[in-house]
Amino acid sequence: MARRRRSSAAESLKRRKDGDESLNQVGEPDSDRRLITIFVIFFILIPAVSIVVYKVKFADRVIQTESSIRHKGIVKTDINFQEIITEHSKAAENSTTRHYDYPVLAYITPWNSKGYDMAKIFNSKFTHLSPVWYDLKSSSQGSGLVLEGRHNADKGWIQDLRSRGNALILPRVVLEAIPGEMLKKRKLREKAINFIVTECKDMEYDGIVLESWSRWAAYGVLHDPDLRKTALKFVKQLGDALHSTSSLRNNQQHMQFMYVVGPPRSEKLQMYDFGPEDLQFLKDSVDGFSLMTYDFSNPQNPGPNAPVKWIDLTLKLLLGSSNNIDSNIARKLLLGINFYGNDFVISGDSGGGGAITGRDYLALLQKHKPTFRWDKESGEHLFMYRDDKNIKHAVFYPTLMSILLRLENARLWGIGISIWEIGQGLDYFFDLL
Repeated sequence: MARRRRSSAAESLKRRKDGDESLNQVGEPDSDRRLITIFVIFFILIPAVSIVVYKVKFADRVIQTESSIRHKGIVKTDINFQEIITEHSKAAENSTTRHYDYPVLAYITPWNSKGYDMAKIFNSKFTHLSPVWYDLKSSSQGSGLVLEGRHNADKGWIQDLRSRGNALILPRVVLEAIPGEMLKKRKLREKAINFIVTECKDMEYDGIVLESWSRWAAYGVLHDPDLRKTALKFVKQLGDALHSTSSLRNNQQHMQFMYVVGPPRSEKLQMYDFGPEDLQFLKDSVDGFSLMTYDFSNPQNPGPNAPVKWIDLTLKLLLGSSNNIDSNIARKLLLGINFYGNDFVISGDSGGGGAITGRDYLALLQKHKPTFRWDKESGEHLFMYRDDKNIKHAVFYPTLMSILLRLENARLWGIGISIWEIGQGLDYFFDLL
């Protein structure tokens, strides 16, 4: 990624010095020479030395920042499998220093229990932690609602997290209730909001992350202009209700609300896409928009997980030009970064394959000892292998380089990040955060 260039003060000083040297000609009086000597010392040599000292100190600071990432030697495009096998578990001893200054939301799933441990070890790297615990469903006994998932909640783990750092705990709630019923009935919408706020109070959460947009799109309700407006108003009302509720841990703070949105799939926004006008409508009621900028490819259309050009297109659609954006809105946008990968079947007629975790990935490296390729277009590493049935596979899994590239891109946009999910990654990924 191109980096911003700094103007060369040394060059300007050199030009200035070259011009001044023409003053020091043979035959000048001694007093003039003394004045010129004083001028050169105070206005050229001392600033020049200061710049050299500054550059040395600045270089040290950069080196120290990189050396805190113990694996800077393999944050590169030309990696090999042995480096990953050797280094992946060697996270830096200092697990508390943050390198990314914008909000960092991390998801944790019960089916990848490693994420619970990673959340504790690297607690200070995150601003928000979202355990995937709850579903709000239509009742099977009638036209009501039921909030399921409290059995997943681990109060001991939450207490442990809070003793280690300040990351806020916002469990995810997936809105699975039949939208045609809930969105058309005001009492059901009010009941849904009451369920969520009450659960936050009872369990002493710091708020919630809501996922509903993709469900509504799947049901087709977002094609209906009236239902779409109602859906947005429901999200806004839920956010306002949480914001009007004080955190039980800190009466000076309100509960927080994050909302999950999918990326537009084309430059021309469709009715079911979450667009810039929706962002503007919800900006005061939502503390963060968790943007799912991953899953670009699938078994039927294998390829990279999140091409950088696609990421930039998505951000431009939502925020406009990176040179002229509202920083207050941008900071609420959380770029989705995947800590999982995909192992796609690319030979044969049917295709196939799917998501893999870090454990699966390492097993493939051990068995096949593959050669890596860096794909400039997508900004991702991949490798090929043939399985025991001689079927060809393509594997896309994040590396230090691909993650760093996305972090730097997010930093340039002035936005946060959201990670799906920390139980699926490799330990040394967290050194970059």
